[in-house]
Amino acid sequence: MNTKKLFGRVAAATLLLSVFGSAAQAQVQTHRVPAYTGKAQARPVTSYKSSSTSTNGPQIGIRAGVNVADWSGDAVQSVMDLAGYTDGAVTKSMKTGFHAGLYATLPIAPGFSVEPGVLYSEKGTKLTGTLPFEQFDFLNARVTATSRMSYIDVPVLAKVDIVPGFYLFAGPQASFLVSGKARVEAGLLGFSAYKQDFDIKDQFRPVDFSVTGGLGYQSTSGFGLSAGYDYGFSSLDKNNRFDAYNRVIKASVNYSF
Repeated sequence: MNTKKLFGRVAAATLLLSVFGSAAQAQVQTHRVPAYTGKAQARPVTSYKSSSTSTNGPQIGIRAGVNVADWSGDAVQSVMDLAGYTDGAVTKSMKTGFHAGLYATLPIAPGFSVEPGVLYSEKGTKLTGTLPFEQFDFLNARVTATSRMSYIDVPVLAKVDIVPGFYLFAGPQASFLVSGKARVEAGLLGFSAYKQDFDIKDQFRPVDFSVTGGLGYQSTSGFGLSAGYDYGFSSLDKNNRFDAYNRVIKASVNYSF
């Protein structure tokens, strides 16, 4: 009987230890799982904040600069051919002007963005004529005809970062004619003898389509520089009497807010 009681007590003690061991293991697992789960949930939150702070959102900016404009085409070439027969008495030169306006930079992907803009822009060309006789050079007589064309440019540019700070840009541009004048000036002995503006807006197309492209630099402080070229595709004369196309070199400064 004592032997049976001894085995019974051993069996009971073994069962009791097994129950306490299972309970202790359950408590340990219950304690560890929340701690491990909390750490795993914290990692995506940290990663998300880091990526959001490194990506710039949409930006609005102002841009202004200098235009060096000219016309190109068969009509202009005909003028230059005629000038060749005048022994330098008629010359063509580029017209300087300015541009200024607003733009918005819209990030699409890392290193790539789209930038629409609206800018006032001055374009045109310049012809100068002098007396083709050396004996009259002392008179310093000259006649200058300048086309003074003003447009509202609406470019939509694609910008691609190439190295930190520097980017390439290119895209289509629609230019809406707001003013067109021809200024004729005549001078003699260094004095202005004649000056008159003629309205020629009705003789030109109201919309000029072109492609523009160039190189730019944007600093982290918001200031930037860029240089580009506008290549017009639309003949400027709306009556198709002559072919002339806008060509513009641009140098700009800008600031992004």
